[in-house]
Amino acid sequence: MGVPVRTAATATGGGGGVDMLSERATKMREALQKSESITDKTVSILGSFDHRLSALETAMQPTQYGGNKLPRSEKGRKAFLVGFGIRTLAIRKAHENIDKTLKAAEVILSQFDISVQAEAKILKGPHEDLESYLQAIEQLRNSIWFFSDHKSFKSSDGVLNHTNNLLAKAISKLEEEFKQILSSYSKPVEPERLFECLPNSMRPSSGSPGDQADSSGMIPSSHSHSDHQNSEENSAYTTPTLIPPRILPLLHDLALQMVEAGNQQQLLIIYREARSQVLEESLRKLGVEKLSKDDVQKMQWEVLEAKIGNWIHFMRIAVKLLFAGERKVCDQIFEGFNPLMDQCFAEVTAGSVAVLLSFGHAIAKSKRSPEKLFVLLDMYEIMREIHSEIESLFRGQPCNEIRESALGLTKRLAQTAQETFGDFEEAVEKDATKTAVADGTVHPLTSYVINYVKFLFDYQSTLKQLFREFENGDDSNSQLADVTMRIMQALQTNLDGKSKQYKDPSLTHLFLMNNIHYMVRSVRRSEAKDLLGDDWVQRHRRVVQQHANQYKRIAWAKILQCLSVQGLTSSGGGSVAGMDGGNSSGASRAIIKDRLKTFNMQFEELHQRQSQWTVPDTELRESLRLAVAEVLLPAYRSFIKRFGPLVENGKNPQKYIRYNPEDLEHMLGEFFEGKTLNDPKR
Repeated sequence: MGVPVRTAATATGGGGGVDMLSERATKMREALQKSESITDKTVSILGSFDHRLSALETAMQPTQYGGNKLPRSEKGRKAFLVGFGIRTLAIRKAHENIDKTLKAAEVILSQFDISVQAEAKILKGPHEDLESYLQAIEQLRNSIWFFSDHKSFKSSDGVLNHTNNLLAKAISKLEEEFKQILSSYSKPVEPERLFECLPNSMRPSSGSPGDQADSSGMIPSSHSHSDHQNSEENSAYTTPTLIPPRILPLLHDLALQMVEAGNQQQLLIIYREARSQVLEESLRKLGVEKLSKDDVQKMQWEVLEAKIGNWIHFMRIAVKLLFAGERKVCDQIFEGFNPLMDQCFAEVTAGSVAVLLSFGHAIAKSKRSPEKLFVLLDMYEIMREIHSEIESLFRGQPCNEIRESALGLTKRLAQTAQETFGDFEEAVEKDATKTAVADGTVHPLTSYVINYVKFLFDYQSTLKQLFREFENGDDSNSQLADVTMRIMQALQTNLDGKSKQYKDPSLTHLFLMNNIHYMVRSVRRSEAKDLLGDDWVQRHRRVVQQHANQYKRIAWAKILQCLSVQGLTSSGGGSVAGMDGGNSSGASRAIIKDRLKTFNMQFEELHQRQSQWTVPDTELRESLRLAVAEVLLPAYRSFIKRFGPLVENGKNPQKYIRYNPEDLEHMLGEFFEGKTLNDPKR
């Protein structure tokens, strides 16, 4: 890795002091060796002298005291021997002290030798042989402890200063080595590698990325909300390898030395700068952008919706892959240093977490609108999904702020979603759109609200969780049912208001029939039926039938009056005796002609107008036509059979009897088709 090795003189700046110490140590060793030689000779002489004295004492025992040699008395002899023993003991004590001094000097000299050897290894640097370098650092620490305990040695202060300086330089080189190794193995993770760590169901489709991905490089999910939820339950994520496993123990050993040297702060700075930049670059490559609330407010909804979808993917990848991998690296490098471990992880990830959460907060704080409810629920869901991972990864006091920020976003999204839900109910009831529905078909508001409600049921579990968070005590199922019923009632109230815009009362009832039927049919075919219940469905089916009956009564009352027998007798005009038992007895030909003429005009008018009206549901349309035919055709057949001869026997009968019953039935088949005036007649 290219760390140059400097000479001792340039590396330490204190080589002269070591040479002086070595010279003094050599002289001391020579003096001690001479002292030891003298001591040995002295011990030999004293030992010989002691032996000769013992022999002399034995020889002198029978000698009478009083001569010129030893005292003959026992008392005198004892005094002589006691004095001699004291002198011998003093000589032996001196010998022991000299021996202890020699041993102490030898220990000191060995520490000098160890320090010199350690210095040589330190000067070579850690690059060539890190293990020996770390051993040398340990030896320097031992030397410092030794000389700190032997302050009586007059050169200990100088030795301590020199060794401490050398140790500081050694740790500085370790910092450089730690930084160099960490930087060389810290590389951004390419999106393709991250995609490979995703569950199969979430990976981008095979083929050209340009064909599959959107502008950010992410692949939108093609699954429905519920399908996606189910696939998530059985999915597995593979934590990416951010730094080779063989390098992590090496970085751990280097970090350990820096911690023991008290350089935690410098270690934290080095680690944070290396890893945080790489993590942020990995997210940038993935497509993560730093967007403010103002940026979000200015975006078109289609663009913003796509970015929200991508953000959901980014949160999964960031937490389940990148942050998980970063925590694994951090735990292994700083194993055993728990406060420092959590602090390093917090500082490495803080910037990236802030960028991701800031977008979520910008959406949660943006202007509410009904179409945002579903993306808010999606965002709320992903925050709940990754909650357990966030709690596990961002553990410890240093990560408190990050955990609280994530939880704060989850709560804010929930609150905004609930407020948007409430806004939707109110907006449905107060919708004042003037959208023209001239043909009485299903109003756009109805289809919008029903589709909205059906989508809501894809989020049943999420909505129930929202209710549990903000409502206390009530069952979440009943709460969802109540809200759904209120939305349906709000829609009906609004439709009642819109129906009053029609000048033709029969079209009013046709409009309400169409819209409420659409609501009932949609509920019956969706999960909403389970919540609203059969009672709601049956009650609203009866409402549909009531509006159909009202339409039939109002639209066809006048024309059926033309076929009534009431008012057919007249004192004026010719009359003909009735055929078949006098069915036309007393009927005025003029009145019959007028009735048929009015019938023709009204039917043609109804045909022209109501063939432009629409009943979009095929079954309902046929049912309504049949209901009209069952009233109209029997009445027409009866009228023609009874009074037709009065006209047929006169001039131009086809002028009055234009249609036979089959013609009318055929024309009824053109009702409610939504034709325009320019459409050709069948």
